[in-house]
Amino acid sequence: MFDNLSERLERSFKILKGEGRITEINVAETVKDIRKAMLEADVNYKTAKQFTDRVKEKALGQQVLTSVRPGQLMVKITHDELAELMGGETADINLKGSPAIILMAGLQGSGKTTHAAKLAHYLKQRKGKKVMLAACDVYRPAAIEQLRVLGEQVGAKVYDAEGEKDPVKKAKDAVKEARTYGYDVLIVDTAGRLAIDEQMMQEIAAIKEAIEPQETLFVVDAMTGQDAVNTAKEFNDRLDFDGVILTKLDGDARGGAALSIRSVVDKPIKFIGTGEKPEALDVFHPSRMADRILGMGDVVSLVERAQEQYDEAEARRISKKIAKNQFDFNDFIAQLNQIKKMGSMKDLMGMIPGMDKALKGVEISDDAFKPVEAIISSMTPAERSNPALLNGSRKERIARGSGTTIVEVNRFLKQFEQMSKMMKKVQQMRRR
Repeated sequence: MFDNLSERLERSFKILKGEGRITEINVAETVKDIRKAMLEADVNYKTAKQFTDRVKEKALGQQVLTSVRPGQLMVKITHDELAELMGGETADINLKGSPAIILMAGLQGSGKTTHAAKLAHYLKQRKGKKVMLAACDVYRPAAIEQLRVLGEQVGAKVYDAEGEKDPVKKAKDAVKEARTYGYDVLIVDTAGRLAIDEQMMQEIAAIKEAIEPQETLFVVDAMTGQDAVNTAKEFNDRLDFDGVILTKLDGDARGGAALSIRSVVDKPIKFIGTGEKPEALDVFHPSRMADRILGMGDVVSLVERAQEQYDEAEARRISKKIAKNQFDFNDFIAQLNQIKKMGSMKDLMGMIPGMDKALKGVEISDDAFKPVEAIISSMTPAERSNPALLNGSRKERIARGSGTTIVEVNRFLKQFEQMSKMMKKVQQMRRR
């Protein structure tokens, strides 16, 4: 995400590189280049103009310390203004109510149904809430079945009054059901259209009036750029929603919607969708996103994701096995599965400072681990527990069974051996 903008901003800051001091001339040139970069990223013109005017005003009003170069100062000012542009503070979701009712709104194809399930997964896993989903899209073929399948995947009950064709009544009945059975949160999935129309707006407004949700979340596809911002404005004028879920941000190299929405509709982005997995929903942190746009990574989010998957008992067990040189392929697969739960590999790599630039143009597939998993799956239980058993004939059998070559099997075994040694060294260093 934001690849193009990050690259252009880096070039903009180079105008000040090597300059001894900030002047009106070099700041004006830098700011002009930043504005061009934002417009190319599909940021609303008025938003880009106001943003760069503020950056220029702050830059010219700053006294540069002898220890801070003009380029560094401009990066700092731009970072702070980017964070402010996207909302400044992280916006919490309102979960007051018994149950707390969350209404999902947006155009067809924006990812409403998928993100209703992702939000259910987030509230269940990270907030410990008992969540019900309500299928109130009565028009789109298979919409109810899609929500039912997704609900099963994330372990959330799906309410559907079969045969009921009135979405308003269905939503009201879902509220009663959730209240009766003690659910903490009810997420109501509604119908979308391919374009905004009066009937859709009246229907979603009627549902909102009938169930009085604590949160109305507008779901919008980041890849539609300025159209996303215009649609958000029209929805907000009619619904007065509480926040935005910006989907498919991982597929948008420009990121204009993320930078424009807050200033145009004055409503916070609360969540961002960064992939297809149920776990691929993140709370939106303006400051951390500004870090990523400026190529600083997002180590805090990376650590948080790791902590979510951290199992203390499992860590102790693995630690003992490493100390005794007993780390085996079963342990390796268990660790691999924990990493995979953290999200897509490309997204994880992008959180490491400087990695976005290093991996530019490199495709990192989530299937990268499949050959390794196939190799381990082709081993017998005894071989997985005891790597020392793997002689030449066993390796040949494993290569045939996994659809790989003997060279690939040997390469993986060498990497596994090196990793095991490194893990033991790290553990020994910690004890000192």
